[in-house]
Amino acid sequence: QVQLVESWVGLVQAGGSLRLSCAASGLTFSPYAMGWFRQAPGKEREVVTSINWRGSNTDYADSVKGRFTVSRDNAKSTVYLQMNSLKPEDTAVYYCAIRGRAFGYVTRSESEYDYWGQGTQVTVSS
Repeated sequence: QVQLVESWVGLVQAGGSLRLSCAASGLTFSPYAMGWFRQAPGKEREVVTSINWRGSNTDYADSVKGRFTVSRDNAKSTVYLQMNSLKPEDTAVYYCAIRGRAFGYVTRSESEYDYWGQGTQVTVSS
């Protein structure tokens, strides 16, 4: 059974930084692209970033480009999202997801991701 568990460490004031982690279990982690998505209150879920299986290619939503950095440690079956210069509009539930196609490219399409974490709330206060 594939499981993704998100967690975060850090303060959540505007202008501050936070790092989200997503640990995978129940599968061989390394061949799969990963994505981070978020859903703000009253809004649809949107892509934040994605990273390919090797960590050599990434893609970011314009709203986070230059502030957020995605990385992965295949030995630990974990993907990270470093969030800097946080803004109140970054407040959302953040989800990590695994793309089911092995060695697939980065993608923003939710339908390409087969397994999802339970989500973790990030609240940025002004």
